[in-house]
Amino acid sequence: MERQWWKEAVVYQIYPRSFQDSNGDGIGDLAGITSRLDYLKYLGIDVLWVSPFFKSPNDDNGYDISDYREIMTEFGSMEDFKTLIGEIHARDMKLVMDLVVNHSSDEHAWFQESKKSRDNEKSDYYIWKDPKADGSPPNDWTSIFSGPAWEYVKERDQYYLHLFSKKQPDLNWENEALRQEVYEIMKFWINQGVDGFRMDVINLISKKFYEEGQGEDIHFMGPRVHEFLQEMYQEVLAGEDLLTVGECPGATVDDAIDFTAPERKELHMIFTFEHMDLDGGKHGKWDFKDFSMPALRENLIHWQESLHGKGWNSLYLNNHDQPRMVSRFGDDETYRVQSAKMLANLVHFMEGTPYIYQGEELGMTNLDIESLEDLKDLESLNAWRDLVEEKKVFSKEHMMEAIRRKGRDNARSPMQWDDTKKAGFTSGTPWLKVNSNYPEINAADQVKNEDSVFHYYRKLISLRRELPVMVYGKTNLLFPDHKEIFAWERILGDERLIVVNNFTKNTVTVDLREAVEREEFTLYLSNYKDFKMSESGSYQLRAYESFVLFNESSELL
Repeated sequence: MERQWWKEAVVYQIYPRSFQDSNGDGIGDLAGITSRLDYLKYLGIDVLWVSPFFKSPNDDNGYDISDYREIMTEFGSMEDFKTLIGEIHARDMKLVMDLVVNHSSDEHAWFQESKKSRDNEKSDYYIWKDPKADGSPPNDWTSIFSGPAWEYVKERDQYYLHLFSKKQPDLNWENEALRQEVYEIMKFWINQGVDGFRMDVINLISKKFYEEGQGEDIHFMGPRVHEFLQEMYQEVLAGEDLLTVGECPGATVDDAIDFTAPERKELHMIFTFEHMDLDGGKHGKWDFKDFSMPALRENLIHWQESLHGKGWNSLYLNNHDQPRMVSRFGDDETYRVQSAKMLANLVHFMEGTPYIYQGEELGMTNLDIESLEDLKDLESLNAWRDLVEEKKVFSKEHMMEAIRRKGRDNARSPMQWDDTKKAGFTSGTPWLKVNSNYPEINAADQVKNEDSVFHYYRKLISLRRELPVMVYGKTNLLFPDHKEIFAWERILGDERLIVVNNFTKNTVTVDLREAVEREEFTLYLSNYKDFKMSESGSYQLRAYESFVLFNESSELL
């Protein structure tokens, strides 16, 4: 077992636009983050991952970067960044930044040059193709944000590729000069003190250029992706003690091992999406279906078993691109607190590095979206136009329900700090509406309440530092055929944990006699304060009840 700080860390993701506004313009900023660092330190966080804060026209909320070395004006200045990172390090925490280099903004200087002609210095920094004989796009690829993936530019009489918005042209990683530009950007930010990189859709950087066919899968895992990442490691990361995590939609377990096996020298971990796609259909997440615990269990355990000793997992159930986990996998009304704590156990007691998305530690819920006027998310608005207005795949009623369930604005509503007007996020008009439940769900109340979701997260993070089995133990599934219970054990040497989760509102009986065998177990954690150990080994679990047992043979207790 090779111990690594990034395996033992807990990461907290900040979506800066929605975290804390310091100047009353309704938009979160770097100074706002700095003002909340003591809250994050009290929670126990080791690493902050801050979503993009670079100069951007904000077509896709900062994931369209026009200058990789400048701070977005709305977020502050380079001096604000230096203050932020200094204060983070002063609290013995680390900062991971978003590296968005599959694409840039079309307002980036590189693209402005590239589109001028076919023979300028930056001509080949992006992916250009000639039209077909009839002037139509070079192939039938579609954008992940809906519509064609090609945009025509008159100056070159060519189309450029954009797998996302047309204002996000894809960079051409086949160009060595472009790759060196990216590596210099990474070195620039390392010199500013950043402690790692979360790499946006990094498995898209190598393209399968000439393949026809609808669907996103043709874009993933191009022929040179591992070569590029190994080159990045040698050029930038070798010798640096940084955390690297790649966002890799479409990646399989085998892909994850290739990306994260230590001997390959690519990445420390990736974000898989398989478990995020289980409640979608033919039209992706908009073709929603009810969540199935057995399907989620099968997928998570497959990743646990397959990566053990070979690679490393990123553990998450929500982020800035996904709906709130308590609304998606739990009960965001009657049993919000219980199910939020149960889902926290699910994440933190598996093998891998846990990622907490801002507000998750409060059990924040999906946004109360009433109409299209409430929406800011480009993906949702494009999908509405494509699937409702143009192709008429879905009715307005179905699509609105899909957006309420799965739209990205659910995660991007402002952080709920207290019960004052606008939830303590801003003194101005918030860029996106504040969830109306902020008087009941907010940080100020939960910090004062020892039985809150917030304090449950504090306890989980603290326990992770005490118990190596929580980080490094092997995962074995228990009760594989149970329709309501998701349970497993973690084993490391003599240490053994048993984690039991009821994923329903029903009272469910589970018999642990065979699981505990002849060992002596004690209660380690429960999301119900009045939990009692059973002498018979049979337990009746209440709605969303979750508990963790620990064998007393360990020297740690």
